[in-house]
Amino acid sequence: MNYRKTLLAASIITSLCVSGALYAQDSAQSTDSGTAQSQKAKARTLATVTVIGIRDSEAESLALKKDAVSHVEIVTAEDIGKLPAKNVADTLQRLPGVNISSSSASEGGFDENDRVSLRGTNPSMTQTLVNGHTVGTGDWFVLSQVQTVGRSVSYSLLPAEIVSQVVVHKSSEAKIVEGGAAGSVDIITRKPLEFAKQVTGEASVGGVYADLPGNTKPQFSGLFNWKNDSNTMGVLVQGFYEKRSLQRNGQEVIGGYNKIAATDPIAVAHPDLAGVYYPNLTGAALFTQQRERKGGVIDFEIKPTDNLTLDLSGFYSKLKADNYNRNYLMWASQFVPGGAGLQPGYTVRNNVLTNATFAAQPGSTTPYGVYDQISRPGASSESNYVTLDADWHATDHLSFKGQIGTTHGKGDSPTQDVIELGTGAGAGASWAMNGTSKPINWAQGGDNSSPSGILPSAGWIFGGQDIHVKDKENWFQGDGEFDFDDSVLSSLEFGVRYADHTRENPSEIAQGPNFATDWQNAANYPTAHSNYPSDFGSSLGGTFPSNIWYYTPGQLAAIDAQFANRDPVTRFYFNDIYKVNEKDSAAYLQANFAGDRWSGNIGVRYVRTKENIGYTSTAPDADASTVVGPITGSAFGDYYWNTFRKTSDKFLPSANLKFDMTDDLVARVAVSQTMTRPDYSALAGSVSADDLTHTGSGGNPKLDPLISTNFDTAIEWYFAPRGLLSAGVYDMDLKNYINFGNQDRVFKDLQASNAAGHDVYNTYLISVPTNVNGNIKGVELNYIQPIGQNFGVAANYTYASGHADGGKPLQGTSKRTYNVSGYFENERFNARISYTYRSSFFAGVSRTDTYFQSGIGNLAASLGYKINDWMSISLDAMNLNNPKLKYYTQNDAYGKQPYAFYVNGRQYYLNLRFKI
Repeated sequence: MNYRKTLLAASIITSLCVSGALYAQDSAQSTDSGTAQSQKAKARTLATVTVIGIRDSEAESLALKKDAVSHVEIVTAEDIGKLPAKNVADTLQRLPGVNISSSSASEGGFDENDRVSLRGTNPSMTQTLVNGHTVGTGDWFVLSQVQTVGRSVSYSLLPAEIVSQVVVHKSSEAKIVEGGAAGSVDIITRKPLEFAKQVTGEASVGGVYADLPGNTKPQFSGLFNWKNDSNTMGVLVQGFYEKRSLQRNGQEVIGGYNKIAATDPIAVAHPDLAGVYYPNLTGAALFTQQRERKGGVIDFEIKPTDNLTLDLSGFYSKLKADNYNRNYLMWASQFVPGGAGLQPGYTVRNNVLTNATFAAQPGSTTPYGVYDQISRPGASSESNYVTLDADWHATDHLSFKGQIGTTHGKGDSPTQDVIELGTGAGAGASWAMNGTSKPINWAQGGDNSSPSGILPSAGWIFGGQDIHVKDKENWFQGDGEFDFDDSVLSSLEFGVRYADHTRENPSEIAQGPNFATDWQNAANYPTAHSNYPSDFGSSLGGTFPSNIWYYTPGQLAAIDAQFANRDPVTRFYFNDIYKVNEKDSAAYLQANFAGDRWSGNIGVRYVRTKENIGYTSTAPDADASTVVGPITGSAFGDYYWNTFRKTSDKFLPSANLKFDMTDDLVARVAVSQTMTRPDYSALAGSVSADDLTHTGSGGNPKLDPLISTNFDTAIEWYFAPRGLLSAGVYDMDLKNYINFGNQDRVFKDLQASNAAGHDVYNTYLISVPTNVNGNIKGVELNYIQPIGQNFGVAANYTYASGHADGGKPLQGTSKRTYNVSGYFENERFNARISYTYRSSFFAGVSRTDTYFQSGIGNLAASLGYKINDWMSISLDAMNLNNPKLKYYTQNDAYGKQPYAFYVNGRQYYLNLRFKI
């Protein structure tokens, strides 16, 4: 099984011929097959080491990193199920140049890391592989399924228990699967024949306590491996199960900042408020969730002959993620423009009305608040794959590897049970803003502790149903290598790959009120209710409504069953329907070299992508390859299904050079070109066109792949078996980076066509994702220091500076990231503590506002005790410092203003481990 390393050369310097290789724990899992024979032997020697502790793990990781020709970071699991975190992303965040985030759309952050990005880029620019191949993924959150649909993999589906080793490729080689413009993460699983014993069994039983919900849920993982005496046949079976309760307390300004018009009554009465902005829909948001992750790995490996190995492997992971979001909101746009009851003493700062009080207006039926309750039973995500691998050493010098596989991901939102209610009719409201570091203090009159204050006539029923997003790929890959004896050219590698990949959302039903029912009659709604937790407000540090009532998920389900219209025809919501099919072909040639104290590689990968992009629009797209429609029957209007076909080709050169300046001092240089295809939602977003203004918004099927031209250099001093001091610099020149802009597109003008009696096409100015250019450069520093036999410390720092055309920010770029950790380990006891920090970064777009996440640090610790040779106990603590996630919007009109604040609490994992 081959786990690929990539270092790409955008301009191939004539004599920069280098060869690269890195090997995993099993010789059948060579990282790079193009190194000198002495390096191969060394890697195979390392493969016999049984890694059983922090020190052994660190020593092996550094040894493999040192021997690699390309620039990599490596994490080796101490023992089965003992990666120092709860999923792969948790551990990767502690490596230099790696950032993580806990969300992929605008759902806000949670307590589990979910996305990985490299060197100050967004997660879509990082390729995630498992054993060298792609993996289908899914998302449980509805906006990640249908609105912001990226190419990153959800790490919440990848538990730490499956990992033998993780290799982060910061530079590229020709043989790596394309897709990671910023780099690749390759997760290496265990293979049956790599185990030292004929029979191996391990199990972990424990629980996780989350302090905000205040309960404990069970966890289990187990592994059984058998191989025969001759080491020619083996079977591995592994399973995992984890249940967790999540609670997130938050404040959100989901309506953004509205502008007071000069003609609004409040501006007529107070001219100083004309053109001033104010926060709209400021809410107290309580999110709760039950997560249940279960799955496993099955692997069957045989060696029918000495020179042939066959491996059949399967993986399955499903995350059940039922969730309930309640958001009690001050609806400022209902009362601010009218200005009724505005009290003296209001304040304006940075063109924002930061402090205001509006007195109650008795007799008014205007709701001063709105209350959304959204339950999503059945929300889930899923990932699986099946692969068949063959490794054939045809001769002493010629070998071949082949792989055929299929992978599927799913994201399901079968039901959203929703009620939206008006609250606080004429009740008055006030707010006082505290900058971007503290939540907004706000209050609203009326009773928010029970349903007595609801106004159904001002409310609504909404929410998408029957969403089943599919992500699937079938592929074939063949690789060969010819070794040379007594030559600077150590080997030639070559190969081909073909993949057929589809991401689609074929259906969605957007429910609304059933007007044939008495849905606006408050007497039809339950009076029984629950209330927010007593510490809701204090956990966030703000003063705002907190003893808020809510219906149970069961009550919401009964309400929608009685009052919602879920007709699959009239409520079909075409705006979220899309399909992207890509047929990717690739071929590569790579020459590996080795000399006295140097090695390297040079190669090129040719990639062809055939895209078939299906998207909806309110008018036919003149540039589409085919158009079907109008399709009628939806209450949201008639629509057209457009298909856009295109083919792109690209040669991706790469070169890596490694110098062993001394036995302990290593220098590296790499140049390359890499690519990432545009996000699915950027390509296939529904286009809405306005016939009156000839404007609109939507996706852009004409987007070109992002091409990054990369330079990377580093120097590494391995001053001790577990010691490293290194420094590196990198530069990524981004062509066709995806940003938002305006584009002229030709559509059929339906209004003009009806008036003229024939087809009329006009040019529309459409706001769409567009290709721009950008650049990111940075510095990475890393220090790992053993202290005696039992102690050790590590620290790293990354500086990244990036921008798109016009000085606009790049998504995901934190200028500063650093990690500090320390550990102790003896024969019985181990302990470690680590702190990770990343500075603020551009997180995305929510509605029309760009928003950023403020800097955040996380403290984690673990303790372990070996009871005897077959039993141990461990305690892991995550988010010990109870970090507060802070988001803000930034706009030329009103500067930097608060957007959201979240607290997820701390989590404690206690596990008892057994092994034979």
